[in-house]
Amino acid sequence: LYCLAQNIYYEARGSSRADQMAVSDVVLNRVNDSRYPNTICEVVYQGKQRPSWKDPNVMVMVRNMCQFSWYCDGKSDKPLDKDSWAIAQEIAYKLYVFEDFRGLTEGATHYHADYVSPKWARSLHLTGTIGSHMFYRWD
Repeated sequence: LYCLAQNIYYEARGSSRADQMAVSDVVLNRVNDSRYPNTICEVVYQGKQRPSWKDPNVMVMVRNMCQFSWYCDGKSDKPLDKDSWAIAQEIAYKLYVFEDFRGLTEGATHYHADYVSPKWARSLHLTGTIGSHMFYRWD
């Protein structure tokens, strides 16, 4: 639940609740898709790694090479906006425990903010726009 709430908080805290619910739906869709890791935390923290320059036996995330940009942007991952953090936790709980809002994205495994146009979007099926995010799934 913590990993799911973190992703809601960092990906959509300034958006509507519907947008926050949709972002979390994508995470669970990925968990259920064999192309992605099997747990929420593994999905949220998925990204490219490399050996640390301090200790080559320790792997570290490559900056800006994660599935969700907030995770390896070099900034602290401690939520500072307590109200937004409480909302993110509530949505994560309702989605995970009661499956509230499941299916909102019609099986989407990808999304992006509406002000960017990533190359990968052309190869996927647009399922819709919710808030400030556009949602996609494999055909």
